[in-house]
Amino acid sequence: MKRGKAMILVAVGVLVVAGLAYKMVLAPKSESKQKVDGTVYVMPKEFLLNLAGGRYAKVTVALVLAPGQSTGGGEGGAAPPEGFGTLAQEPLVRQIVTDNLTGVPAGALTTRAQRHRFQMRIRKEVDRTTDVKVNGIVFTDLVVQ
Repeated sequence: MKRGKAMILVAVGVLVVAGLAYKMVLAPKSESKQKVDGTVYVMPKEFLLNLAGGRYAKVTVALVLAPGQSTGGGEGGAAPPEGFGTLAQEPLVRQIVTDNLTGVPAGALTTRAQRHRFQMRIRKEVDRTTDVKVNGIVFTDLVVQ
């Protein structure tokens, strides 16, 4: 009886060791895929916006730039204005964000589904009206008062 249990334990042990050896040495390696396709560019100057009903919002915006999209400085190598980053058409992007968020009800920014609709609308308008190609818009910080 003891000999039968010992044989079963040895067989289970051999199977576990063989499985681990296969997993670590012989199994095909999975290709690691990037979770973010492109570059995340955080706009350095936050937005202070007037909302409906006398309320305010402070928002920090990041752009998920399409692959190959550059954040290189402005034309002629001139330094950007203070508080602005190196994205050449950043003032145009700021205008689009401001136009889309000014005057909206505070609840529209504090509700996840509505906030995502604004992000999608801003992304589409940035793609349509500027040379900046983005895969997404992210509100990295958001305070509504």
